[in-house]
Amino acid sequence: MSFVPTPVASQLTGLSTEKLREWTSRRALVPADVRPQKKGSPAQFSWQTILVLRVAVLLRDRFGVELQFHKESFAKLRKELRSVSFIALWGRRLALTSQGELSLLDDQTSLPAGDAILISLDSHLSVIRDGFALPDAAAVAGQIDMFSLPSMHARTRPLTAANGRERRRSA
Repeated sequence: MSFVPTPVASQLTGLSTEKLREWTSRRALVPADVRPQKKGSPAQFSWQTILVLRVAVLLRDRFGVELQFHKESFAKLRKELRSVSFIALWGRRLALTSQGELSLLDDQTSLPAGDAILISLDSHLSVIRDGFALPDAAAVAGQIDMFSLPSMHARTRPLTAANGRERRRSA
């Protein structure tokens, strides 16, 4: 699993580093995935946590939602996101029901009964994709790269045989 430190998480969520620390430590609204090891060291955040934080920012800023009330819903959403691939989230929406529950919706899922706030995830996924270098919806239709570019460059270096002579590794 890939993590980003607090300064990057701050950029990806749109929260100041102080507000991010408040939400993830002091208020524990959405805890960091890896807490700081010592004073001055950054916390670490997964893409799932960044997505939940972005949703929280949207709910607070655009809809005036009181976030502390939804702390359990954020935890459940984070847990649910751990079992869903990043690619599978493209085109999906998130619903915040009037009962305070967050649920992922796809094309086959019917809208919740009653009132709900619907959040399209694609714009949030785009920011996370760029911040974590993750694949996007186009990867679903095409082929995903099996190996990263840096690891492929390492494969073209000559190997040393047991007798000390160089031999080339086929790519």
